Amino acid sequence: MAEVEVQDIAPVSTSARLAKLRELMRTHGINAYIVPSEDAHQSEYVAACDERRAYISGFNGSAGTAVVTEDSANMFTDGRYFLQASQQMDANWTLMKVGMPNVPNWNTFLTKHYRGGGARVGIDPTLIPASKATELKANLTKTGGDLVPIETNLIDAIWPDRPERSKKAAFVHKLEYAGEEFKSKLQRVRASLKSNSVEGIVVAKLDEIAWLFNLRGDDILYNPVFFAYAIVTLDRATLYVDSEKLTDKVRAHLEDVEIKPYDAIFDELKVTASACAEAKLKFLTDTSASWALVEALGHDNIVIGTSPVTMFKAIKNDVEIEGMRRCHIRDGVAVVKYLSWLEDQLLNRGGNLKLTECDVADRLEEFRREQDKFFGLSFDTISSVGSNGAIIHYKPTRPTDAKLDISKLYLVDSGGQYLDGTTDVTRTCHFSEPTDWEKECFTRVLKAHIALDRAIFPTNTTGYALDCIARLPLWEKGLDFRHGTGHGVGAFLNVHEGPQGIAMRPGYASVGLKANMTVTNEPGFYEDGKFGIRIENTCIIVKTDTEFNIDDKEFLTFESATLVPIQKKMIDRRIFTDHEVEWLNAYHKRVWDTLSPLVKDDELTYEWLKRETSPL
Repeated sequence: MAEVEVQDIAPVSTSARLAKLRELMRTHGINAYIVPSEDAHQSEYVAACDERRAYISGFNGSAGTAVVTEDSANMFTDGRYFLQASQQMDANWTLMKVGMPNVPNWNTFLTKHYRGGGARVGIDPTLIPASKATELKANLTKTGGDLVPIETNLIDAIWPDRPERSKKAAFVHKLEYAGEEFKSKLQRVRASLKSNSVEGIVVAKLDEIAWLFNLRGDDILYNPVFFAYAIVTLDRATLYVDSEKLTDKVRAHLEDVEIKPYDAIFDELKVTASACAEAKLKFLTDTSASWALVEALGHDNIVIGTSPVTMFKAIKNDVEIEGMRRCHIRDGVAVVKYLSWLEDQLLNRGGNLKLTECDVADRLEEFRREQDKFFGLSFDTISSVGSNGAIIHYKPTRPTDAKLDISKLYLVDSGGQYLDGTTDVTRTCHFSEPTDWEKECFTRVLKAHIALDRAIFPTNTTGYALDCIARLPLWEKGLDFRHGTGHGVGAFLNVHEGPQGIAMRPGYASVGLKANMTVTNEPGFYEDGKFGIRIENTCIIVKTDTEFNIDDKEFLTFESATLVPIQKKMIDRRIFTDHEVEWLNAYHKRVWDTLSPLVKDDELTYEWLKRETSPL
C-alpha cells in the first residue's frame, strides 16, 4: 500500500494562520515551533482533530515535519511526498527534500539555523518521541539554546473550527478472530516484564492496545482502533479511555482491568514515578514513547526498549493466519469482479474518457462492501491513470480526478478491513496496447516481485538484507523505486504494522523475520510525468523445507495471501525466464482454483478470470 497524495489542488492560503502562530510563539518566548507528523500514539493516519500539520501548511501526507521560525516556514519530507507537498503548499512554505544532496533533516536544520545560540524551540511534548526530543535538546544545548515543551498545542489555539475527538464506542474483537484470550496476552507480557526485571510497561500505540485487550474501534479512518493508553504491571492492568467508549459488553469483557479517564495517564505516571523512585523500580517504555510520557514517569525510572507487545502482535497465531487467508479470498473476489467490470465498462460500455479515477474507486469499494465480514477500507484507494500513477502516494479527489484512458496505464492500490484480517493489493493494467517500454518496465517489476516471492532464507534474516533481492532485476537496467519493498500488515489492525518490513531502512536491519509474520511484496517503477507500475501481494511468512540443512536451521519463505491475476499482456516474454513463467502459471492456477467456484454465477467475472489465469 502506498499512502495518499493529492494532485492539482489549489494550495491552502496559510499567511493568516502563520501570522497567528508566530504571534503565539512570541507570547511563549520561543523562536521556532515544530509541528511533527507523529501523533501521541504513532498511528500512520490521524484523526481529523489531530491534522495539525495539514491545517498550518496545507500538506496532508503521512510523513513530514513542519518547522516554523520567526521568518520562515519549512516542510521536511521524503521522496514519496515531494510532488504532493509542492502542490499542496503555498509560497509561504519552503519544501525541504530530505534525502537529496545537501538537504538536512529538521533536527540538523534547527541546530544549524540557530548555531549563533540562545534559540528556544517549542513543541507539544505529546507529539514527539522522547528519543528525538532528547537528541534535539542536546544539540540545541550545545549552541546555548533549548527545546521547550509547550503543553497547550499552539495549532489548536489558532484552529477555530477544529473537529471534535471521536465519541464512537469500542467493541470486542471476538475470540474466533483473535485466537487468544486477552488475559493470556497479559500473562505473556508480564512474563516478559519479569524476565527483564521491570515492574511494568506503558503502552501508547493504539494498535498494540487494541491487540492486547482484544478490542477494536473506529476513531481513526481506516485503522480499527480507539483512543486509549494502558499500563500493565506484574499484578494489574489499567486502561485509560473515555467512559463513553465503553459499552456494557466491553466493560464485562474487561473484567479485572481497571478503567480510568483517558487524560489521567500523565498524573498517574507522576504518582507512579514517586513510587518507583522510592522502591527503585523500573518501567519499560517503547522507543517511540512520547516526550510527555517519559517526562511524567521520569528518566531515572525508565528502561527504553522494544515493547514485548510489538513482537507478540507481529507474529500472528494460527487463528489470525487463517483469518488472513480467508479474508484475502473474499477480497480477491471483490477485486476480480472490479477488474472485469472495469474492463467491460472501458471497452464495451462507453466508459473510456468518461469514468473518472474516483468513479471507479467508489465502485471497487462497493464490491468490497458486498463481502462477508467487511468493516471498511484499510486505506484511501489509490486509483491512478497515466502520469498520476507516477505519483507514488496519489489519491484522486473530485473534481480534479482524471478520466480513465485506455491508451494509458492504470494503477490501483487498495485494501479492506475485515473482521478476520486486513488486505493490501496493487495491480497495474493496460486496457489497450502498451508500448514496448511500458512492457519492459512492467516485466522487470514482475521479475522483482517473483524474485522476492521465491526467496528462501533462515529465520531472523532481516528485511534490510532481503530488500536487494527485489531490486536486482531493476538495478541491472538502471531502474529503481523510491519506497520500501514491503511493510508489515496487521490482522484486522493497521495496514502498516511494525516492526517487520522489507526496505533499506536502518530500523529493519535489527528486526529478524519470523514465521507467521505478514508483509507485503510491492516493487515498482515510476517515470515522472508518464506512468507508474507497482505489483503488490500481501504475504505470510511460512516455514519451508530445504534439500540440505547442515546447521539445522529453520528456513522460511513467502506465501502469497493475495489472490488476484497479474496482467499477462503486459509481459515482455523476451526477458521473462522459463522459471518465472512457471511461477506465474502456478500462481494463476491457485487464483483460478480458489476463486472460480465463488464467481461461477457471474458470467462476466468468470470468463474474465478464466482468460486472465490461463497459462502463459
